Amino acid sequence: MNVYEREIETALAAAADAGRHIMAFYEKLEPILGATSSITTQADKDSQDIILARLHSAFPDDGLTGEENTPLYLTLPHTGRRIWIVDPIDGTKGFALKVDQFCIMIALVENGEPLVGVVHDPANGRTTYAAKGAGCFAIDTGKAKYACKVSQTNRLSDAVVTKTHSKAKGKTEGLSSHLGAKGLYETYSAGLKLARIARGEADVYVNDYPTYHDWDICAGHILVTEAGGKVTDLQDRPMVYGTRSGPSDTGFMASNGLIHSEGLARLKGHFG
Repeated sequence: MNVYEREIETALAAAADAGRHIMAFYEKLEPILGATSSITTQADKDSQDIILARLHSAFPDDGLTGEENTPLYLTLPHTGRRIWIVDPIDGTKGFALKVDQFCIMIALVENGEPLVGVVHDPANGRTTYAAKGAGCFAIDTGKAKYACKVSQTNRLSDAVVTKTHSKAKGKTEGLSSHLGAKGLYETYSAGLKLARIARGEADVYVNDYPTYHDWDICAGHILVTEAGGKVTDLQDRPMVYGTRSGPSDTGFMASNGLIHSEGLARLKGHFG
């Protein structure tokens, strides 16, 4: 039994509403060449307002955290026993460049732990969602809902690593370069990277950005763990959300679980 069924249904509906609005904007968008990862568009702000309004209507006692300081956001409660954490467009650079690499991320957290997560990829018609203890599922355009499971890859030398696009296209860099993985999947969206791992389409993702926020990873975290994978910081400690200091100060690794220890061992001494 999924005790978070109402929360999942509300988050999925909110993501779908926001996705339709975003795609209407996207279809008319002229690519913004030279867009940076920090770019914000009106679509980000509209998407967040659509999502937060729906969540607040359904769960008025919950806190709400978002990336954009819109007028609506400033009127809503930001604290509570439970907190919804929203990234209205994760991978805004991929959105602005018009390369179909962005998603909507919605998560529910209590006591620092993600309970619900939705990653909606409106450009490609792929939605991945999970709830604590209830598993991870995919809803793709033209297909019946199906359960997601991480891959069974048990050696890093056979693994597919996910990373952000860089000048060194097609090559790993930073901490990822120490993993020795065989395959590579590049996208501007952290949510899409984590969804790929949950779906068994990739094996490991290492984030070593000096600054990141709960909304960058929280929704994707529970997808991976409910699909049978593992997410920790780079010292193999649990990630904690909803605190002022953020989920971690050392970066993090998400994997299918089978290669997690090997990955952390390879990274030892290369960070912090």
